[in-house]
Amino acid sequence: MSTAIVWFRRDLRLTDHPALAAAIAAGHSVVPVYIEAPAEDAAWAPGGASRWWLDRSLTALAADLARRGSRLIVRREPSLAALRTLARECGATAVYWNRSYEPAAIARDTAVKSALREDGLHVESHIGNVLFEPWTVKSGAGTPFRVFTPFWRQCLTRLTEVPPPTPAPKRLPAPKQWPQSVPISALQHAPAIAWDGGLASMWVPGEAAALDRLEAFLDADASGYKTQRDRPDLAGTSRLAPALHFGEVSPRQVLTAAQSAVMSACAGDAIGIESFVREIGWREFAHHILYAFPQTPESPLDERFRALPWQSDDTMLAAWRRGRTGIPLVDAGMRELWHTGWMHNRVRMVVASFLTKNLGQHWLHGARWFYDTLVDADLAANTLGWQWAAGCGADAAPYYRIFNPILQSERFDLTRAYIRRWVPELAQLPDIWIHKPFEAPATVLSAAGVVLDRDYPHPIVDLRASRARALTAYDAVKTATPRQ
Repeated sequence: MSTAIVWFRRDLRLTDHPALAAAIAAGHSVVPVYIEAPAEDAAWAPGGASRWWLDRSLTALAADLARRGSRLIVRREPSLAALRTLARECGATAVYWNRSYEPAAIARDTAVKSALREDGLHVESHIGNVLFEPWTVKSGAGTPFRVFTPFWRQCLTRLTEVPPPTPAPKRLPAPKQWPQSVPISALQHAPAIAWDGGLASMWVPGEAAALDRLEAFLDADASGYKTQRDRPDLAGTSRLAPALHFGEVSPRQVLTAAQSAVMSACAGDAIGIESFVREIGWREFAHHILYAFPQTPESPLDERFRALPWQSDDTMLAAWRRGRTGIPLVDAGMRELWHTGWMHNRVRMVVASFLTKNLGQHWLHGARWFYDTLVDADLAANTLGWQWAAGCGADAAPYYRIFNPILQSERFDLTRAYIRRWVPELAQLPDIWIHKPFEAPATVLSAAGVVLDRDYPHPIVDLRASRARALTAYDAVKTATPRQ
């Protein structure tokens, strides 16, 4: 029996793994491989929260493979060198993987595929992390979509083209001789200092946990998704983003499970599930945008925004990162992020707007902080979200939107539980003042045991004045000529 290497990357699962299924179908014995090559991710290296998740996800994958008579072989060296060495060690004649669409991954994979084929190996790559290949969804003019709604409308007409997920193999055919592997611990993903208690209390990485989370969401929570997804005081979202990023579950699995749930749901529940499926569409859109516009992790999609006069204030940036801005909803979100590696999506939009519009800081400061601290730090989604918040990306609103964090707080933290959890120094304030303690009467603050600038800061910026400055700065953008 010939031997094939299956290169695992952001697809740390056995169910619906097209590359793995193809290798087995071709009659190969399989050597599952994970390669860490830090230099290949230098521009956007995984942050601490991502490394924490990856450590546990790889451990879970290794256990799943062991239960099927296989092993996860781990190497830490440049990808091409590792694959060549492994092919010699196990006598592999073929290499399989699922495609990635980040700019650095495309460049690496193109070079690796060419070199391995020159070595005489059979090389295949497969679609496994998106619903549609990015180059196949185009506007009527043959150009990439830059607005979500027409993009997703076209995708919806083509959902019948998406094949059903493939089941996980019961056993993996093993090679005659296993190559050596470094232990997962040698990758040093786990923190040397135990700062990860909040992450460990909230998350269980791995394929089995991801499937459990998907099932539980569709069974119990999806019915209220459309009405509850914007409320940070409720557990109204799926929290599947990290599992999708690391490929513990595929978008095809999520889509198929959601479609099945819609078929068996009542009308009200079906609306919630369909709204959830639309969020899978946003993930798809992010990856398509990144593929079509590979410069966007560093540069604005709307080139006019190069003319926007960003401010530079390390003190304000530090206060934003620590959750000490004096704006309770912003601070609650930033503290939730630091403690759990996650932040509610509505709050992500608010804190991003506050950083870029009210504080006037460049969106890349926020993008890099999120990338370092989120367990679901995904280059495509992170780039799309931050450029949307800054107004310089795809699907930009027809006006320069500036969120009012006080109004957002009053509208969406209806029970005030979110702020009380993450900004506990304000917990004793009455509901009417907890969103804006800086406006509370002195007697109310005293009764709640709050002394501003001792227990909680005054706002580091005036919301009304900073909004006016942001609109003035935007005037420079409106009249700028895009680069050709």
